[in-house]
Amino acid sequence: MASVPIPSPSPSPNPTTIRATVVQAASVFYDTPATLDKAERLVAEAASNGAQLVVFPEAFVGGYPRGSIFGATIGHFTPTAGEQFRKYYDSAIDVPGPEMDRLASIAENCKVYLVMGVIEREGYTLYCTVVFFDPQGCYLGKRRKLMPTTAERLVWGFGDGSTTPVFDTPIGKLGAVICWENKMPLLRTAMYAKGIEIYCAPNSDDREVWQPTVRHIAIEGGVFVLSAGQFCLRKDYPPPPEYLLTEWEDELQPDSVVAAGGSVIVAPSGEVLAGPNFEGEGLLTADLDLKDVARAKFSFDAVGHYSRPDILSLIVNERAMKPVSFTSHK
Repeated sequence: MASVPIPSPSPSPNPTTIRATVVQAASVFYDTPATLDKAERLVAEAASNGAQLVVFPEAFVGGYPRGSIFGATIGHFTPTAGEQFRKYYDSAIDVPGPEMDRLASIAENCKVYLVMGVIEREGYTLYCTVVFFDPQGCYLGKRRKLMPTTAERLVWGFGDGSTTPVFDTPIGKLGAVICWENKMPLLRTAMYAKGIEIYCAPNSDDREVWQPTVRHIAIEGGVFVLSAGQFCLRKDYPPPPEYLLTEWEDELQPDSVVAAGGSVIVAPSGEVLAGPNFEGEGLLTADLDLKDVARAKFSFDAVGHYSRPDILSLIVNERAMKPVSFTSHK
């Protein structure tokens, strides 16, 4: 795998400073075992550079179906639509399941906190999910995307408030908001209220306008933002007709860039610590001084001294929303 060489800072003796790495890489589409092998290599590379936290892009395991419409238009499905979904479904993972065990082993063997974007299946519904592991290989929990964007709703279900965790870990308070959910002001506010300090933003938006979005979040929340995106070439997806990037396909060559990444690490001040990378696959690494969170909150605390709960307030429903509930009269 060709990677972009990105210089990394020297380790800091400050015990409040942790080293974080954002991975920018493509999945092996329709091949989950190969994707897990690639993830293991990338985590090991990050760990060899001293990373304590490694963050992967949205839908890394299972794949982001860029450009696909799954044979569906309003009021119509093509004869191959169900088979397209079946292949994507087979690439998804169960939580828990054997692929989760593999990810736990990777985290344990490399002694890192691992934040991984996956496509989760429950029954026959898929969810865009982020899963969290600690350096002992313990599964901490998951974060399901609340709001799939545009055509993502063809194939992904909707998460609920029961999977919006912030984990209080020895390296800081850790959570994730996925892709365009980061544009949802009330969701961001809820995460700030939970005390998030290391705000992971796995995403698939490779546009330049994503950069001011994540810098604003860092300033607004007084948080470190770790935005991880995939860098993909056309040849990272199966060739046509097995897989079509609708409306693009006629213009593309095997080496055409179809997702340019744009991964970045931003400090609570809004300063860019690493990236953005629009050049290729690679690792972005930065040392995060958690004391910078308090320094930023001095001037602006969105859910503290700069809030006005007498005028503006937010209620968050954290109940799991099940379509069917069973009761017993025994």
